[in-house]
Amino acid sequence: MAALPTKLLNYDVLECLGEGARSTIYRVLDPTTQRIFALKHVVRSIQKDIRFIEQMETEFEISRQFNHPNLRRTYDLKINRKMMLKIAEAFLLMEYVEGHTLDIRPPRSVLDTIETFLQVAQGLKAMHTMGYVHCDMKPNNVLRNDAGVVKVIDFGQSCPIGTVKERIQGTPDFIAPEQVNRKPVTVQTDVYNLGATIYCCLTAMHVPTVYTVTKKGENSFLLENRIDTPQQLNPKVPLPLSNLVMDCISVRPQKRPADMDAVITRLELARHTLQKPQISPDLLADDSNCPLDDTRVNM
Repeated sequence: MAALPTKLLNYDVLECLGEGARSTIYRVLDPTTQRIFALKHVVRSIQKDIRFIEQMETEFEISRQFNHPNLRRTYDLKINRKMMLKIAEAFLLMEYVEGHTLDIRPPRSVLDTIETFLQVAQGLKAMHTMGYVHCDMKPNNVLRNDAGVVKVIDFGQSCPIGTVKERIQGTPDFIAPEQVNRKPVTVQTDVYNLGATIYCCLTAMHVPTVYTVTKKGENSFLLENRIDTPQQLNPKVPLPLSNLVMDCISVRPQKRPADMDAVITRLELARHTLQKPQISPDLLADDSNCPLDDTRVNM
């Protein structure tokens, strides 16, 4: 690993938070205001690296508009150019969020999974209301702190609803069929990505997507009824939650929940199913233990 720089732009570098495709993210301090930020740095080494800088520009233009507790904001974008005005590197100043992504620290239980994705769905709903789709929902794009507060991050592939991408964009194990087929991305695209992400957190397995099935040289179409449900893989998953996930990952967008409001309603139903008290079969069989009957006798 390269030595940690002491200063980037006008910020003091405190630590390296992580590395991604051609990018490194640092925790930095503004010495003037004493505020802590996350700073993403991309260095252009080859011509193809320009697309990573373009994704930073996209992320900045979209997430600078956010004002929602479950969406990470960005504050500034700096692009340095060499002679002939060629882009050399770029910096994206972002809200610093403590915590870990779900691929590093997954939810501890089924109920914890529901609580986490209720917040994710609220963040995506806010994006959709603004006219954007995320297009790359996956466990490592969800940050959660020790208090359980969730932030959706990484908006480099986000775009206006209805966009047709020039090339296939997405993460293979979470990508929706319309992304693979380069059809317009919609709210239902995020529903699919979200469903595949919940599936992974509940089962520790990935949904077979059109992309991964095709790459394996198998049939280039999916038979949904041959995909193991979350409840089959994890008996602790209540049926309403298992059914929701399977509906979310339907190949046909029309069969998925219509929007994040529908997803939120069904997540809340699954939470209620888990939280409602269980009545002992022995108690149901013994009428003498029924408080209602006792009340009637004493009247």
